[in-house]
Amino acid sequence: MVYEYEAKTEKEAIEKAAVELGLERDQFDVEILETQKNSLFKKGFVKIRVHVEDGVKVISNSSYPQTKRTADPVPQGEFEEKLITFIKDIVEKMGYDVKVDVMFREEKKIGIKMESSSSSILIGRKGKNLDALQLLLNVYAGKLGHEDVRVILDTENYRIRREESLVRLAYTTADKVRSNKNSILLEPMNPFERRLIHTTLNDIPDVETKSEGDGLYKQVRVFYKGLY
Repeated sequence: MVYEYEAKTEKEAIEKAAVELGLERDQFDVEILETQKNSLFKKGFVKIRVHVEDGVKVISNSSYPQTKRTADPVPQGEFEEKLITFIKDIVEKMGYDVKVDVMFREEKKIGIKMESSSSSILIGRKGKNLDALQLLLNVYAGKLGHEDVRVILDTENYRIRREESLVRLAYTTADKVRSNKNSILLEPMNPFERRLIHTTLNDIPDVETKSEGDGLYKQVRVFYKGLY
């Protein structure tokens, strides 16, 4: 399913899409269609296209309440309490202070937020520490009998900031590739980040992308058409 949204900034357009579709940000891919900077005679805007995979339940309603994306931060029930205790114990055993709350709740999905004076360390280089902690949390959820629940772990709004930086990286890389008519191999990324790069550059006519390497953290090569 494909939807289009327009706002003053890329961030506002993405937030608008999430609210109107009733989805979390990691449930859809974003493609930048058009960007207009502020000028003397025109106001700036950004137009995006949102791609939602089949099977994802969409609540398409422009009056969808903003409060849908918030939640009581206090854990509700034994499962949530165990998740909070598990990640808190791990971080504290690593030697860092942390406060852990529920960020949001959805059907088959829960967001957990960490607050710490050592957030940069918990995030790690390119978010690898945060990804590792999230993986442990999801494995633990499975051991508690909730294999069907996806746990999202975040701190300092890192995940949305990372996505915005990757979109900028994709366009900057595409410009370089088109200018030099060569290819550029990007840093290793997890599957979600790679998909974001592929989707962002999908409609640029003279640029293509492909993943290279093995394992979870593969690299995306951006290349000028005709090189391969």
